Amino acid sequence: MRARAKALFLDRDGVINQEVGYLHAKEQVRWVEGIFELCRAAAELGYKLVVVTNQAGIARGYYTEAQFQELMEWMQGEFEGRGLRLDAVYFCPFHPEHGVGAYKREHEDRKPGDGMLRRAARELRLDLSSSVMVGDRCSDVAAAQSAGLRQVFLLQGHETERCAGEHQAVKSLQEVQQWLAVAAAAGADELAPGADDESPTDASTAIRQKTAKATGLQNKTRGGRS
Repeated sequence: MRARAKALFLDRDGVINQEVGYLHAKEQVRWVEGIFELCRAAAELGYKLVVVTNQAGIARGYYTEAQFQELMEWMQGEFEGRGLRLDAVYFCPFHPEHGVGAYKREHEDRKPGDGMLRRAARELRLDLSSSVMVGDRCSDVAAAQSAGLRQVFLLQGHETERCAGEHQAVKSLQEVQQWLAVAAAAGADELAPGADDESPTDASTAIRQKTAKATGLQNKTRGGRS
């Protein structure tokens, strides 16, 4: 039986593109710095790229599902033009309070629910316990925690409250990219003799320490070039 794949789950607004408020036209798109580099590194490490996004703008009647799909097809083209591919896009068009007509309802797909992540796991044969989430809201953290993901990153800048649940706050996508590289190296180390002596908690701490060291060395190198 084929082994299950791991995924890099990405919220869309605020992670892939800059938050502009109910984005629905390509003219509004401004890419978040480092998104293509992160996706390329993740893909090279064997991660599937999966978008999971709440789309309350559809629920509110600001734009249609067709307009959302049209925009995502354009965004997919932008990724493909850079040699990348989004493996799947999941979206939730419902809102329990502000939805209009049939869109006014609770739904398991709406984050902080984990419906989109679990559906992706079924349809793409993903191992959620080996997968990673990058979001910018507490609802992203909660969904990832509920689904049992290996690691959750919160991109700082949009969330004003402290998020519950274990996660790692980052200031840039480059930090996530560095973590993936260090985690991959640590995973290879776990195959070496004596690796079983390290607990999951110790392993996670070691990854964070190695990532911090890598970041420090990189910053020091940059400083020497300026």
